[in-house]
Amino acid sequence: MSDENTDDELKLSPSEAMAHNSAMRISGARRGAQSTQKTLASIVLGFELIIVVLIGLSLFGLSVLEPRELGLYIGGGLGLLIIVALGVMRVGRAGIVLGWVVHGLMLATAILLPMALIVGLLFSGLWIYCMVKGSGIDRARIAWTESHSDSV
Repeated sequence: MSDENTDDELKLSPSEAMAHNSAMRISGARRGAQSTQKTLASIVLGFELIIVVLIGLSLFGLSVLEPRELGLYIGGGLGLLIIVALGVMRVGRAGIVLGWVVHGLMLATAILLPMALIVGLLFSGLWIYCMVKGSGIDRARIAWTESHSDSV
């Protein structure tokens, strides 16, 4: 019977295990149950932070707003919101909710910089996909854990 259980386990390479463990630690999964949804949310927001800074620099460099520095303030403010969302990702659902707010605001920057709509739509699509798949994986993990804890 122990051979059956080992076949069901996922084997990660050392580099995959290190990346997985780091992402889980960042998302706060080491405290309590692991959350794939929060891990994926942290990854998406982390990459989006870079893009938000670049959008702010584009607003500044193209002199879209008057005074020009408003572009930097918009990019910096949205960047700080992402950092706060990443920081509270460990606490309940607050990080996920802030992530939705970030995506709404990022899409709103398309009013000032139309090309930001493409990037905003891409990241929002990735966000939605990660939220749906992450919650599905979390539900499947809970069901698998419950079914295997009953048989032991």
